[in-house]
Amino acid sequence: MSALRGASVEGARVVVTGANRGIGLAFVEEALARGAAKVYAGVRDLDSVTDELRATGAEIVPLEVTSDADVEAAAKACADANVVVNNAGLHAGDRLIEAKDPDAARAEMEVNYFGPLRTTRAFAPVLAANGGGSFVNVLSVAAIAPTAFMGGYSPSKAAALYLGGIARAELEQYGISVTSLIVGSVDTRMASHVEGAKEAPRDIAATGLRAMERGEWVCDTDRMAIDSRARLARDPVRYERGLGKLLFATELRTKQ
Repeated sequence: MSALRGASVEGARVVVTGANRGIGLAFVEEALARGAAKVYAGVRDLDSVTDELRATGAEIVPLEVTSDADVEAAAKACADANVVVNNAGLHAGDRLIEAKDPDAARAEMEVNYFGPLRTTRAFAPVLAANGGGSFVNVLSVAAIAPTAFMGGYSPSKAAALYLGGIARAELEQYGISVTSLIVGSVDTRMASHVEGAKEAPRDIAATGLRAMERGEWVCDTDRMAIDSRARLARDPVRYERGLGKLLFATELRTKQ
């Protein structure tokens, strides 16, 4: 049986969570540039909508992914949707075991795992009623290997990677595909402290939408993601040890 191809961006009605800035805003811009009929820009707080997002002409909808009420209301408001980009994310910047805030990991799991789970459950019937469609889950290199310096963010993104695989199996019968994006270092507010080369958010969005259209299950979107995948395949133990050593190097740079 051939793999299910994803929705075409041209003519699509696209929902993007976490659309206010960064990769989310880039998905809004790229979808419109590629001919989407409509884009719904989901934002957590209507009072903080950026001028850049307003300028796109996307329809702005309240969508706090940790709120059942918000997600259910958004699914009703975006009843013609056939593409959902699960982009909203949280990196608390804390350790996992020796955490300053013991609730930080729970908050990351609520946004990064239960958020996409909530939106997928709410929007799957919408996409099915519209003849099928696609979910695109924006994940991280931290999803494919334990990334100690990212604390609870790494296991939450790993959980979201498994979520994508299970949702794919359940939803294929309705003509719904699921593409998980493995993303490296991107020039966003979350990575403002990170040194070295960073990808442009718009490039990540373009790669992600192309992967969705092709029906790819998992897509490494950039040079860091591709390199990390290769290192992990070559020597998983060495790669994980290297990530562990980065814990202290990263914290030292942050303190300076």
